[in-house]
Amino acid sequence: MPTSNHSLMINFILEGLTKRSELQLSLFLLFLGIYVVTVVGNLGMILLIAISSQLYSPMYYFLSHLSFIDLCYSSVITPKMLVNFVSERNIISFLECMTQLYFFLFFVIVEGYLLTAMAYDRYVAICSPLLYNVVMSHRVCSIMMSVVYSLGLFGATVHTFRMSMLSFCGSHIVSHYFCDILPLLTLSCSSTHINKILLFIIGGVNTLGPTLAILVSYAFILSSILHIRSTEGRSKAFGTCSSHLMAVGIFFGSITFMYFKPPSSNSMDQEKVFSVFYTTVIPMLNPLIYSLRNKDVKNALRRVVAGRQSS
Repeated sequence: MPTSNHSLMINFILEGLTKRSELQLSLFLLFLGIYVVTVVGNLGMILLIAISSQLYSPMYYFLSHLSFIDLCYSSVITPKMLVNFVSERNIISFLECMTQLYFFLFFVIVEGYLLTAMAYDRYVAICSPLLYNVVMSHRVCSIMMSVVYSLGLFGATVHTFRMSMLSFCGSHIVSHYFCDILPLLTLSCSSTHINKILLFIIGGVNTLGPTLAILVSYAFILSSILHIRSTEGRSKAFGTCSSHLMAVGIFFGSITFMYFKPPSSNSMDQEKVFSVFYTTVIPMLNPLIYSLRNKDVKNALRRVVAGRQSS
């Protein structure tokens, strides 16, 4: 990563979620609780899928990766934010800032494409059930995950590489609680034209592409469901998709609102609130959504608990 000696010596100051000192302890306890639920929920989902033979299917293979990504995604942001709540000065070095930015971008891009892969899995399961085991073989799923991680690696590398080439010679106070692209671009005293073009192109492709693919998948899924004659069959088909649809709506809705709205539409304080939603709340919600609205997961959990009680 080509950085000048001057850039390597820079320390940024994270403004944090709020400047009101009386709220720091309450927010620390709140986000500590959220992070604990996130870690327990996602680790629990990963372990449950690993030990439950009834969850050995492509759907839960992708879900275990989603839980892993959510766990890492939250861990990139939340621990540093918790430290900042109890620190007098929220200092982060240039290299730490670039590292946080890189992994944040990597996991957020990967999650978007993984949700797309999960939509395709549901499309095959409902529209071509007889071919499901052939189309969604273990080899195909592994290739899909390799592509998903590769796309995240590419996007994060390009954005972080370009950010590391900027000069920061003015204020080093980041108007945010973590190192994100937009707040860092406002601090640069060199041209950010290329960075903004890359954000528009790569960010647009990484958001619009998965969104369109998911919409097309669900258009076919809806058409197939409407052709199912039995009410029970329709209900079961909708049930297998509802959790995924909720996760997709929450994730892409918050990301689109944050990065593709008019620049003057919200204050920085409002942007921080929306950022909290997709950096800390969504990783906590996903395992809850899939565990509370999925009969297979609830049955597997009951068997594991019953097995431990009997032993």
